[in-house]
Amino acid sequence: MRQRVKSEVEMEHIENEEAYKGLKVSAGVSGAPEINPYIRERVRRRNYTPAEFVEGILKGNITILSQAVTLVESALHEHHILAQEIIEKCLPHTGKSVRIGITGVPGAGKSTSIDVFGMYLLEQGRKLAVLAIDPSSERTKGSILGDKTRMEELSRQRAVFIRPSPSAGSLGGVARKTRETIVLCEAAGFDTVFIETVGVGQSETAVHSMVDFFLLIQLAGTGDELQGIKRGIMEMADGIIINKADGDNIEKARIAASHFRNALHLFPPAESGWAPQVLTYSAHYKLGIQEIWNMVDAYTCFTKKNGFFSHKRNEQAKYWMYESIHESLREAFYHNPTVVSSLAAMERQVLNNEISSFVAAKRMIDAFLNAGL
Repeated sequence: MRQRVKSEVEMEHIENEEAYKGLKVSAGVSGAPEINPYIRERVRRRNYTPAEFVEGILKGNITILSQAVTLVESALHEHHILAQEIIEKCLPHTGKSVRIGITGVPGAGKSTSIDVFGMYLLEQGRKLAVLAIDPSSERTKGSILGDKTRMEELSRQRAVFIRPSPSAGSLGGVARKTRETIVLCEAAGFDTVFIETVGVGQSETAVHSMVDFFLLIQLAGTGDELQGIKRGIMEMADGIIINKADGDNIEKARIAASHFRNALHLFPPAESGWAPQVLTYSAHYKLGIQEIWNMVDAYTCFTKKNGFFSHKRNEQAKYWMYESIHESLREAFYHNPTVVSSLAAMERQVLNNEISSFVAAKRMIDAFLNAGL
């Protein structure tokens, strides 16, 4: 009698033999079904060429724009080279947006205000990009990146690009590559760009150097409203708005607005010729929003008419050229092999009081310059 050939299942599972009659083990399926059949396509990222990046950005592809911004923010040298090539090719398609910096003391409601402002602008047919600078920990260099969670309505809109970026320990908490990101957003067709700062501090100076309109958000009823604001921030502001002007706080907001108007009269006239306005509003109840954007539009028309709008952008471009030179020199210095090999020894000499800090710095710079010869 011919012996039956055992199947693969029977070969793998001895419990299917006669001795184990009554037991049955299924071979199962070759691969478990995926919960989301499209997940593989999402996870698998293509390595785009610079031309493909630019083409996708100009078409308004949010996914490609996000990947390009990631390249801009990357510390890897090869990513930096690729990002600069993309930015250079995008430059002819930029400059058509209105860039608005938004700052204020912590708790003033910056993210909530952006949420309300953004929804209003979308109703006006505008296309909005929000660059939220999130403070990084000085110890761990980590960030929560939670601004997007406070923009509940805006984050659900397809026509909006929201990019929270870690400050990464840069001056005043300003993300290192925010200006390059603005260029990419403009090339993607966004006509309004918000840059939210971490709060009143040194970061405002850097943000002011990359925006057209600088908006300061304040609160009323918190004591001396003018005490916590540096004079430099007041002088930079093109508009001041008092939030939470609702309920029992309406009168306090009006009084605070009056105090700010009086303070602004003490400052010299702005180079733009524009007299900063002070308005009250309520982000929670969406009151006074239209008046704020009438002010922004009036400023834009005023400065374009007298030529200050383009003059300011030219000055900003020059400023960031020098900033880029400083950053490039810094990176080149600290990555130079000669500097890397001798920096620790020079530091020990300074700590042991063998040489002064200034002499050590000069020797390191001389070594760096000689290494390039």
